[in-house]
Amino acid sequence: MTIRILNDQVVAQIAAGEVVERPASVVKELIENALDAEATSIIVQTKGDGSSHIQITDNGSGIKSNEVELAFARHATSKLETADDLFQIRTLGFRGEALASIASVSHTTISTRHRSDETGTLLRLEGGVIVQRRSIGIPTGTTLTVENLFYNTPARLKFMKKALTEKRQIAAVVARYAMAYPHVRFLLEQDGRESFRTTGSGELIDVIFVALGLDQIRHMLPVDDHNEDISVRGYTSSPSLNRSDRSRITLFVNGRWIQDTSLTHAVVQAYHTLLMTGRYPVSVLMIEMPPDQVDVNVHPTKAEVRFRDQDRVFSAVQRAVRRAVIDHAHTPSLRLFQRSRPQRSLWEIEGRIAETQIDMPLGLADPGQYPQHRIETTDTDPTAIPFGLGAPDRPRTLPILRVVGQVAATYIVAEGPAGLYLIDQHAAHERILYEQFLEDHDRKGLSAQYTLAAQTVQVSAEEERLLEEHLDILADIGLIIEAFGRGVFVVRSVPAMLADTDIIETLALIVDDLETGRQPGREATEAIIIRRVCKQAAIKAGQILSFDQMQALIRQLERCKSPLTCPHGRPTLIHLSADQLAREFGRIS
Repeated sequence: MTIRILNDQVVAQIAAGEVVERPASVVKELIENALDAEATSIIVQTKGDGSSHIQITDNGSGIKSNEVELAFARHATSKLETADDLFQIRTLGFRGEALASIASVSHTTISTRHRSDETGTLLRLEGGVIVQRRSIGIPTGTTLTVENLFYNTPARLKFMKKALTEKRQIAAVVARYAMAYPHVRFLLEQDGRESFRTTGSGELIDVIFVALGLDQIRHMLPVDDHNEDISVRGYTSSPSLNRSDRSRITLFVNGRWIQDTSLTHAVVQAYHTLLMTGRYPVSVLMIEMPPDQVDVNVHPTKAEVRFRDQDRVFSAVQRAVRRAVIDHAHTPSLRLFQRSRPQRSLWEIEGRIAETQIDMPLGLADPGQYPQHRIETTDTDPTAIPFGLGAPDRPRTLPILRVVGQVAATYIVAEGPAGLYLIDQHAAHERILYEQFLEDHDRKGLSAQYTLAAQTVQVSAEEERLLEEHLDILADIGLIIEAFGRGVFVVRSVPAMLADTDIIETLALIVDDLETGRQPGREATEAIIIRRVCKQAAIKAGQILSFDQMQALIRQLERCKSPLTCPHGRPTLIHLSADQLAREFGRIS
């Protein structure tokens, strides 16, 4: 094949492929330009998924009239001059590729006026080619409109996600920069509807309140640690607020949002022994350090950086977060026993469980401590033979088990014809509820309970889009919620099995599951939500059950189609055969 030099248009589109991955990438690059121009107010407006229309308006310094065309040339920048400047980067942008890349794959219009000019300039480009230029009267600042994104690279459009997914990505970008620059007023409008706004007060906690919501901000702890030339400040959650993945750990280095596996691990390590395995905190951390100690020129989107002394930065982050969490743990609280979620009683935690079981719902020592779940008894003959004319609708899938007792208020001990069985009461009840739920769902027999008093839940802009995307699926299982203003939903009804649970907590966990367990197709998404509902409704580990309740639970488990695992795949029971027991006691070799 003949070697040739690519033409400028192809080169520009190749560069665009690295810089502009999706509409959110455009928003990111243009916000960075506005911040570099010292804007104190940034307005982001989008339509649909963002590919048809993105407009960003700022009140920054603007671009001089005689430099507007040059701003769209490749590698044209005002932010560095020599190679040495790459190691002293104090701005968000520096390569001079963003505007050229965006313009090459869209119809772009810029209206800008520099503070030293008397009039502004309007410039229109199509595919990177200038088609119009004229003077206009506008205030100081810049308005940049991007339309028909990827119109000349249709293959890229095929990789776009659903509109609500792209909207969430855009909302996430705006929220991140609002947290990094709390002194700047941000406004995000999507399809003419305001979805995010900050005041520009300069207080990070004000932005976190808008980005994360009131329910989460109550559990956030301040972080403020300085060590020589590295400072770490921001907020991190108390152990009571956690997620199932690391996506809520947000890190900034010198005002730049970054993705760094090592520093994320440093945050997680700070919670060592304070969080269960597989649970992660919510953190917003600002790391400030000399520019010559960090290299930001290692990734096309500038989302990854390289530190001169990685271990030192790791230690600084881990120490700062650990101190914040430990200091909180040592602070006495009068709300110690005002628990918002089911927990074990102090007797159970210390291993001093009363030998005499109290006859009350689920045998709880404190009836108000847990939601009162109901284990339905069955009149089906436990010795029924699963074949012939009298076969039951739900044949037995386990041998007949006889309850012996309960261990640690978590495991049911049962005896069967083949030995000993240890049943995890929470996992077993999850499986029972899951199969009952699916049966009711298939025959459209789900029962929902309308709430007597309106309950509202406040979510972030990104979570708001996620819930809106799945409103119909939630309604299909009996969980009906409605938008009630920006970032607020009101709960109208809940599945009957969730009537005695904290629905606000359940909704937060459903959002968490949807974020971490995204799978294509409605059925897969619905299964994720149903599993969470059943998990929340199931009896918990640490709850003392009466003999009748344990026996009823075992009878229902015997009739499940898949009794050996819970809906999440964990085992519901462990079987020790008579031969295994005999070998352990030395009766057989």
